[in-house]
Amino acid sequence: MSNEKNKQKPDCPLIGENGNIFNLVGIAAKTLKKNGMSEQASEMTDKVFKSGSYEEALGIIGEYVNITSVDDPDEGIDLKMG
Repeated sequence: MSNEKNKQKPDCPLIGENGNIFNLVGIAAKTLKKNGMSEQASEMTDKVFKSGSYEEALGIIGEYVNITSVDDPDEGIDLKMG
């Protein structure tokens, strides 16, 4: 695989946005493009629209960007319990 795959994922404020998948993928693609990752934006968009479910689509978006809150875009999601 190329070194581009190892590039750090940019933060993307999606929590609190309209949950329509077209809206979310648009925001994520815009974030990737702003961070010089246009190729990844196209790749992500293609994968999302070929996915079989909303949950799968969200998972794909999360592979490309760090999903953060609109209210606090500097703070990422903490998935740890406890």
